[in-house]
Amino acid sequence: MAPRRAAAALPSAALLLLSLLLAVASAGLSGYFGTKSRYEEVNPHLLRDPLSLGPAAAGSRLPAACAPLQLRALLRHGTRYPTAGQIRRLGELHARLLRLPAAAVASCPVAADLAAWQMWYEESLDGRLAPQGRRDMEHLARRLAARFPALFAARRRLVLASSSKHRCLQSGAAFRRGLGPSLSLGSDEVEVEVNDSLMRFFDHCAKFVALVEENDVAMCQVNAFKEGPEMKKVLEKVASALCLPVEELNADLVQVAFLTCSYELAIKNVTSPWCSLFSEEDAKVLEYLNDLKQYWKRGYGYDINSRSSCILFQDIFQHLDKAVEESKSSKPVSSPLIVQVGHAETLQPLLALMGFFKDDEPLKANNYIRQTDRKFRSGRIVPYAANLVFVLYHCDQVKTSKEEYQVQMLLNEKLMVFHHSNETISTYADLKDYYKDILENCHFKEECELPKVNMTAIDEL
Repeated sequence: MAPRRAAAALPSAALLLLSLLLAVASAGLSGYFGTKSRYEEVNPHLLRDPLSLGPAAAGSRLPAACAPLQLRALLRHGTRYPTAGQIRRLGELHARLLRLPAAAVASCPVAADLAAWQMWYEESLDGRLAPQGRRDMEHLARRLAARFPALFAARRRLVLASSSKHRCLQSGAAFRRGLGPSLSLGSDEVEVEVNDSLMRFFDHCAKFVALVEENDVAMCQVNAFKEGPEMKKVLEKVASALCLPVEELNADLVQVAFLTCSYELAIKNVTSPWCSLFSEEDAKVLEYLNDLKQYWKRGYGYDINSRSSCILFQDIFQHLDKAVEESKSSKPVSSPLIVQVGHAETLQPLLALMGFFKDDEPLKANNYIRQTDRKFRSGRIVPYAANLVFVLYHCDQVKTSKEEYQVQMLLNEKLMVFHHSNETISTYADLKDYYKDILENCHFKEECELPKVNMTAIDEL
């Protein structure tokens, strides 16, 4: 208790300095938390004002006389608690520190600090949405409404769907609350349709489940990196700091300690004592371990990872097609707002299917240094509350009929550059033409059918 009283006795200037030092220490690591990153890491202006739309992007203006017809938003749930498995591993590591002999604790101040840390996570939290996650969604809803006021106007119809996971359902409800009672879903009622076939397509893809999800061989690059020189160096350093024999630690336990630093920052906005175990260089290694897993399980590692998402991709274009047809027939668009809440595992394969964030060289266990400037960084792509938004516009005063319908895409509220045009806007016709093969030839049932030969190898991928 003495340190707590001493801190309380500090003058306000000293307290401010202390909090700034802690914030700086956390900031050195916070850019490397991968899928456990705060949304504010990709939009730092939100730390100052959670409703800010940020600086205007250069070259983001639409042609004159373009009005939005439809918005399709795919959201990752907001900030969540650790899963039960992560909490168990953290409890196991913390219990080892509590069992350290007094002499070891005396010579290891970091171990002493962590042993004194209160283990407040309970397994019942198991990946549930944190209060900060609800705020993530409410604020995102208000920012999207401010960006597209015509679409979010009173009495416009909102179609709201979600994965069946509790954190996604709660995120959908929080998004709806953020919009207020004006939309036609009803005054204060939140109606969220469960749609796992779209939001958890990966669970319904037998080929993915058998050959990637449940196949240890598919993660050979991840496992090799865990045993490689970069991770070995981090492991030895952490073991030394904790006064533990290095053989009592493994990559998974070290990663749990690192992610506890990320959870404390995202959930409580505090710098956890667990952060003191890691330097920025350690954080880069642990980020790469996370990215390797995302790459081989959800990204470009195997074709089935992305091909399994074509059911969602095609659904997006079916609704855009319908909006175009309704507009051409001078009918009101029946679904101007479609918002769906899923997971990092929903967004990452879809972005890979579309060819975004693809590096020239695959991410592997033995090319960590060469991947320093890689495009595939999961914390920049799918942090908590990540969002991919398609906006369809109808434009008047155009030279050709093809230019009448145009599309923009935003990832995490930033305009994306289309591959085929190198621009942030595309005619709808050109976009469909660019993705013609996926739209016409990617069939979920056939893609996801298991090979007739019973295989656990990765030859089929």
